[in-house]
Amino acid sequence: MKIQWLGHSCFRLEESTGTSIIIDPYHPYVGYEMPRVTADVVTMSHGHKDHSYLGSIEGNPQILDKAGFYEVGGVHMYSQKSYHDDAKGTKRGENLIFKYRLDGVDICHMGDIGEECNPMLVEKLMPIDVLMIPVGGTYTIDAEQAKEYIDKLMPDIVLPMHYKTKDCEFDIDRLDNFLDLFDEKDIIYMDTDTLEYDRADFDGQDTKIVILEKPN
Repeated sequence: MKIQWLGHSCFRLEESTGTSIIIDPYHPYVGYEMPRVTADVVTMSHGHKDHSYLGSIEGNPQILDKAGFYEVGGVHMYSQKSYHDDAKGTKRGENLIFKYRLDGVDICHMGDIGEECNPMLVEKLMPIDVLMIPVGGTYTIDAEQAKEYIDKLMPDIVLPMHYKTKDCEFDIDRLDNFLDLFDEKDIIYMDTDTLEYDRADFDGQDTKIVILEKPN
């Protein structure tokens, strides 16, 4: 299976069978335009335009934006309600966390999670091989809160998202604050926006932070 980072909190997943999923597509007001892509499914963590904009999506994908269990093209998905803030949604509403299973790999996208880590939520989400988690703060959890989730969820791979990049116009933190919380040996910088994995790549021994190159 393949994972491609399209910028901000948006990823494209593709199973070996060809089924493809776009996660949290974003509006250009982020500061840059999302690449034009096709997909069988689009999942949305919530209705804010930096996570639910369909202007760059071609074709006629199925839209999933409610909590529940789904199966599309052989890919099983599960979405869990959570909060976009630390006040039970009274500030910014609810957020959906999505889990996907592609080619035997368990992937979790935390959306714009804003609530602190708690044992009940962790239990519902495990096990996780690849974790996509916001680290920029302001509108989501910050770097230290993200680290707490990572320590409890124990994924093999972490893909940080929703942080300040060169062109991003949001008032959120850069990646440095998050990376400072980890040993250098556990951080991997990639010169590509795409990763390819299968079930045999995950042994559960340690957690690596993988930094993908944002596409132009």
